[in-house]
Amino acid sequence: MTSDHDRETILRDVLDRWKAGVDAHEPERVAALFTEDAVFQGLRPYSVGRPGVAAYYDSQPPGLTAAYRILETRAPAAGLVLGYLAVDFSFPDRPTIQVNLSVLVRRIGQDWLIAHYQVSRLG
Repeated sequence: MTSDHDRETILRDVLDRWKAGVDAHEPERVAALFTEDAVFQGLRPYSVGRPGVAAYYDSQPPGLTAAYRILETRAPAAGLVLGYLAVDFSFPDRPTIQVNLSVLVRRIGQDWLIAHYQVSRLG
């Protein structure tokens, strides 16, 4: 798994499922895409593990949607893919929030799960 294409394919598989869960306001579905010990940093203090991820997305308003674009990928080690993305979080009743997002996905068995999620707000 050394090519940009392979890394992007892995990231898109995970992130398309993440986006679908966010867009459908299904926090448990989103949390299931994270490792049990994932470090999660949204726009509030960080949490560790799936319960914190679920609580974060449960607190988001219905109608929130995410649109992402992969900017960079790396493979720091076997079974790990790092992604750096631009993400627009859109709301039905307020301006879109633009962020940069770094994710580290880890292969566990046959699946890839998010082990680290770090948002940086722009502007």
